[in-house]
Amino acid sequence: MEKHNHCTHQIIELANKLKDEGHDIQLVNAALMAASGIYATYSVAGNVGALEPTGVDKVVAMYRQNLEHIQKRKKEDVQGQSGNA
Repeated sequence: MEKHNHCTHQIIELANKLKDEGHDIQLVNAALMAASGIYATYSVAGNVGALEPTGVDKVVAMYRQNLEHIQKRKKEDVQGQSGNA
């Protein structure tokens, strides 16, 4: 988990750098999503492959599960902070 968090923070730092250079936050987010989709395809199919529809469905399910987990943690953090105020 430590390596995962390290990689995640590195990518967020890059996104913040792009934002600080004046790029719109929605553009940065779209670029991150595009890069993630490209890398997800590469991790499964290599440089010359592409995902079949079932592979796309698996990646979408993985993104959804991850996003739901992130939102759950964020809500828990907010609730914890409001309880400590």
